[in-house]
Amino acid sequence: MINIAIIGFGIVGSASYDVTIQNAGLIEKRVGDSIKVKKIVDIREFDDHPAPELLTKNFEDVMNDPTISIVIESIGGLNPAYKFTKAALMGGKSVVTSNKELVAVHGKELTEIAKQNKVSYLFEASVGGGIPIIRPLKQCLAANEITEIYGILNGTTNYILTKMREEGRPFADVLKDAQEKGYAELNPAADIEGHDACWKISILSWVAFGKSVEIENISRKGIDDVTAEDIKKAKAGGGVIKLIGRAKLLDGEVQCTVAPEVIPLSDPLAIVDGVFNAIVVRGNFVGETMFYGQGAGGRATSSAVMSDVIEIARNIVASRK
Repeated sequence: MINIAIIGFGIVGSASYDVTIQNAGLIEKRVGDSIKVKKIVDIREFDDHPAPELLTKNFEDVMNDPTISIVIESIGGLNPAYKFTKAALMGGKSVVTSNKELVAVHGKELTEIAKQNKVSYLFEASVGGGIPIIRPLKQCLAANEITEIYGILNGTTNYILTKMREEGRPFADVLKDAQEKGYAELNPAADIEGHDACWKISILSWVAFGKSVEIENISRKGIDDVTAEDIKKAKAGGGVIKLIGRAKLLDGEVQCTVAPEVIPLSDPLAIVDGVFNAIVVRGNFVGETMFYGQGAGGRATSSAVMSDVIEIARNIVASRK
């Protein structure tokens, strides 16, 4: 049995727990051993949880349990996620995360700490929700020199722009609608100002090109200035407006931008609507490939989280032989 802990029991953390229960038999077959959630850490109360004995408010309960070998960090933000992640890695526990801000800001450092302690720090779920993109870049496309990677990286902004185009409504009205439906936060700045897309394109550039691009060095423009008139003009010209995160390799240097762009209808990205994401990768031998799917939501993101858990678990099983 391989014991894991979940730190942060919100949308992604609870969905990751559900996967371990609902797909337990399938996961055991694919790993070669069972995976069990040993601890769930959150400062909130969960009176209706079916396994209250797993719940704790104290992260040290995880650190003091030598049987826990993998930690899922789904707190979000930098603190205390950075502190807990670093402690877990230095304590010999592998960490899996969906925390794009943490990976964008501290990913390189945390990966190095993981190597030094002979554990893993994996973050497939940090970009694209349930869309496989980090592992394909590292493995499936490893024979290619990647020249460019770009796409629709934020489902909230894509939903807003889609509704503005389809219904002719102003930005403020559609944003309110997105908040009521749970697609946008009460404070939507990270999405609509492009911060979320910046974190993600920073991660993708690091993985694709092996070079970190600091967040402050990414040219960023959100969608809060996009008007219904802008949408109409793009449509009249045979295009649609999408918030695009883009990273290019030019003369050995990586240039990253996040900004609304008019995409021609002939481009496959033009038909990516609603909360869906799509990422295009250009390689010097494979040409152009596109990864498409649900870019957010607990179930889709937990699929990516658990793919990383399974990879680490397989390595644990293999090391026993």
